[in-house]
Amino acid sequence: MKIHQIYTGNQLRNFTYIIQLNNNSAIVVDPWDAEVINGFLNNHNLSLSTIINTHEHWDHTQGNQALVDKHGCEVWAHNNGVGKIPGLTRTLSSDEKIEIEKGCFIEVLDTPGHCLAHLCFIVHLNNKAQYIFTGDILFNAGVGNCHDGSVSDMYTTIQEKFVNLPDDIIILPGHDYLENNLNFTLSREPSNEMAKHWLEKYKQSDIYTNPLKTTMADEREINTFFRLDNNEIINNLTHEVNSEKEVFVCLRVLRDKW
Repeated sequence: MKIHQIYTGNQLRNFTYIIQLNNNSAIVVDPWDAEVINGFLNNHNLSLSTIINTHEHWDHTQGNQALVDKHGCEVWAHNNGVGKIPGLTRTLSSDEKIEIEKGCFIEVLDTPGHCLAHLCFIVHLNNKAQYIFTGDILFNAGVGNCHDGSVSDMYTTIQEKFVNLPDDIIILPGHDYLENNLNFTLSREPSNEMAKHWLEKYKQSDIYTNPLKTTMADEREINTFFRLDNNEIINNLTHEVNSEKEVFVCLRVLRDKW
């Protein structure tokens, strides 16, 4: 099994992912451009078996119909995506575990906050959680907006589904917002040396050939939304807060305007 991260270069800075399996089949996560995906499949002699959508927003599903028409593939997504997600054939349940090849399965997480039809997916290899597709819930150094969901749900999702993930699990988000998120972190916590280090790494990287990847250990250092008890962050808020949830809510409001 190999995961290919494809930067689409569109205005919204989407990522699409192709999971290449050992039997030369493939699973596509959040297809943006069907032609690009078909070109990749052809170049690697892969057949497309399945599309997985993290949620129903158009920028994560717009490649669905053309791929279904060409390949007759399945489409998996949240039950709340019925009638919204093109080609949907299978709805997934929270905590469901789906073997995609021997020694490899994906674990389904129901993750409301960005919207009510959002799922994230942990990839387990040889009984170890190694990757997590996070859609628009968790970005590198940030979290998603809540325009179609609620900040309260987002907070609960982060606390219940992400805070206790293993340090070495690799984050595979739906968009590249790393630079802007790091700048937001530094606006809230100017002394964060690790965020400064990652910002420099980002400026020297090539997102098309080798996108930077963070782990949960990195997120705990550079993501403001995982640092809710940090005194510098709290002291830089615009009004008094009495809980970590209130810190989270204030940060999300500030990030909306960033």
